[in-house]
Amino acid sequence: MMMTITMIIGCVLGAVIGLLVPAIPYSASKYLAIAIVAALDSVFGGIASNVKKNFDVSVFISGFFVNAILAMLLTYLGQRLNVDIYLAAIIVFIGRMFNNLGIIRRYLLEKAKRANK
Repeated sequence: MMMTITMIIGCVLGAVIGLLVPAIPYSASKYLAIAIVAALDSVFGGIASNVKKNFDVSVFISGFFVNAILAMLLTYLGQRLNVDIYLAAIIVFIGRMFNNLGIIRRYLLEKAKRANK
């Protein structure tokens, strides 16, 4: 229940901010893209931990922001060094997202099997 309310609040807040904030300049698009990937990784991780019954709000919130900030710092460092370091972060985050999605998928399949019995 708490997770559902949090997701609804996040979606509404994101929509309102999206309407109020002007368009993101091209120079910041890499930073925003990596921050979104890192945040989505945290969201899928939070859902997967909720499925495993070990969800902790403080771990979720800290992971959400720390992952996004670290990913943006790596992107900045990579731009300064003229190396695409952010690609490594994207590979790691997307790999973790697929792992968490697999956990969620298996949980939903088991839940559907139990409901059909």
